[in-house]
Amino acid sequence: MRLLPVLMLCAAAVLTTGPARAETRVFIIANYADGYGVDRCLATGATCGNVVATAYCHAQAFDEARSFRKIERDELTGTVSTEAPVCRSGCNDYVAIECIR
Repeated sequence: MRLLPVLMLCAAAVLTTGPARAETRVFIIANYADGYGVDRCLATGATCGNVVATAYCHAQAFDEARSFRKIERDELTGTVSTEAPVCRSGCNDYVAIECIR
């Protein structure tokens, strides 16, 4: 008889514990960012984009890239510096990378 309340308590604890929630974060990267190939792979949609996005996520302590896409200038909310270094073209292009862990 004492076993039934213990089993019910254990079952309640298991049922109230929901599935683990993954943490996601979106990073805004300037097209001219050095070292990741943003301008060659992500902003242009080249096939190396997934590899570059995942490498960026790893560098930020995330497991993988869920998605990446080029974003338009009017999508920025003022949190990204608009001062670009001297470059040939694409200085005003940005890429959003969604990372997950």
